[in-house]
Amino acid sequence: MKQPPAKSIERLKKMTFASLYPLLVNKVEKNDRTKRELNRVIKWLTGYDSKKLKSLIKEEVTYGKFIDGAEINPKAHLITGAVCGYRVEEVKDPFMRKSKCLDKLIDELAKGRKMEKILRTEE
Repeated sequence: MKQPPAKSIERLKKMTFASLYPLLVNKVEKNDRTKRELNRVIKWLTGYDSKKLKSLIKEEVTYGKFIDGAEINPKAHLITGAVCGYRVEEVKDPFMRKSKCLDKLIDELAKGRKMEKILRTEE
């Protein structure tokens, strides 16, 4: 089972969320999804609403603080599958696991998956 290297984890934690967010917006918008949908997905996983996201971006919090401060949705354990060469459910590092969950949800959004399935509301 492949795990992200510790150096990669530390580098990711130090990046600002403000530097990552535009990349996420671009990823979904170039696949005909909206910033609003992206924010909905982020809110579902992390509990951060649009107002809080703006605040975190303005404060230039690190991605580590962004993830560590999130109230992860209790249904996050339902997020499975591969993203960036890693199986989400097999990632052991708690920070990276949460990060890969967000990556997986954003990939699903960009690939056109229905919002009900992304938000794990459809059984």
